[in-house]
Amino acid sequence: MDNGNGKRQKKELSIKEASLATEIPVHTLRYWEKEFNGFLTPKRTSGGQRRFDESTIKDILKLKDLIYGKGFSIMGAKNALGIKHNEGNYLFKGKTVLITGGTGSFGKKFTEIVLKKYKPKRLIILSRDELKQFEMAQQFDDPCIRYFIGDVRDRDRLYRAFCDVDYVVHAAAMKQVPASEYNPFEAVKTNILGAENVINVSIDQGIKKVIALSTDKAANPVNLYGATKLCSDKLFIGGNSYSGGRISRFSVVRYGNVIGSRGSVVPFFMKMKETGVIPITDERMTRFWITLEQAVEFVIRHFETMQGGEIFVPKIPSMRITDLAHAIAPGCEYKIIGIRPGEKLHEIMVPEDDSRKTTEYDDYYLIKPEFTEWGDGNWKKGKKVPDGFKYSSDLNTWWLTVNEIREMIGIKEQIDLTKQREVIEVGASTN
Repeated sequence: MDNGNGKRQKKELSIKEASLATEIPVHTLRYWEKEFNGFLTPKRTSGGQRRFDESTIKDILKLKDLIYGKGFSIMGAKNALGIKHNEGNYLFKGKTVLITGGTGSFGKKFTEIVLKKYKPKRLIILSRDELKQFEMAQQFDDPCIRYFIGDVRDRDRLYRAFCDVDYVVHAAAMKQVPASEYNPFEAVKTNILGAENVINVSIDQGIKKVIALSTDKAANPVNLYGATKLCSDKLFIGGNSYSGGRISRFSVVRYGNVIGSRGSVVPFFMKMKETGVIPITDERMTRFWITLEQAVEFVIRHFETMQGGEIFVPKIPSMRITDLAHAIAPGCEYKIIGIRPGEKLHEIMVPEDDSRKTTEYDDYYLIKPEFTEWGDGNWKKGKKVPDGFKYSSDLNTWWLTVNEIREMIGIKEQIDLTKQREVIEVGASTN
């Protein structure tokens, strides 16, 4: 069996060998086997060890193309392959769901997926920008959608908006690092006081479950945005104790840079490509990457699994900033401009100090709260990570190649202009 490099592989590979051959982490292969049961079915030895033949390797590569190349979620890949699965999160069916900051990149993708798959009774988009709501209403005209103008800073507005709501996704935030540094009090009002309002109103209005979106910048923060989001995370976790015997439960989902979001560096690099010069802050820089669809599906999935107080962290790939620049603008000059204020070389999602309370699952990590008097029944299947463990973008075992980056951001295969020039020069010198 050829692995694409002209070398012959053994007829049947162990899971570690299959991981090396396909460049897919072992834990991901195990997870895919469970999720794509009936499609991805490695053989088993008498001792229960997995064995991957040529056909199974091809199935893995097909999944790799769908999930990493085309950016499909697990459910999207199942649909593409025609695999039958549960209709999804029955938690949302016939219920009222509200998303704060719902006109942002995440909110739009969340709305698209929820309307398509989960059939809520009402989907409330709460945001403070009437123009964005008007534009979004042109895209989504489902009769279950309600557009509410409001700000998470305004507790009275939240009391009215949260009336008879079952589930809340808290996506509203000031997210731009420079803007937060320059307008620190505004960042505190939105990201911290706004979080407090969401928690208090959710408890008083009997919201069943709330998931707040976090960021890798909240782990060991070095800028005000990250610090406010860390504080927000702590508030939502502590909200479970504050809720006491009431129904409301709060959890957090933390993930890295989102491809296609408004704050992504991709549109900037696309624009700068035309100048022939791509500014790079530091050529050593690495980042986590996740697609919008994957982020939304991860959030929806954990409405089912959350107990309250957890921080859910997906296992996602890392990329080097130089690889991103090369994927978008091959042949351009790269100009090193230095790290901006409040920026890190590498991002962290599970700090070393949290390792003692972190458990590992097939495709995510779970950081447990300090206090769990409301129960921990959903956490018992995880594997404790080693002391001193740190999940950071530079120590990741899963890296995107230049071609995978191109596929994820929708760029067709490009010709490396540098190599093209070399070919021209060599051809000219031989004539």
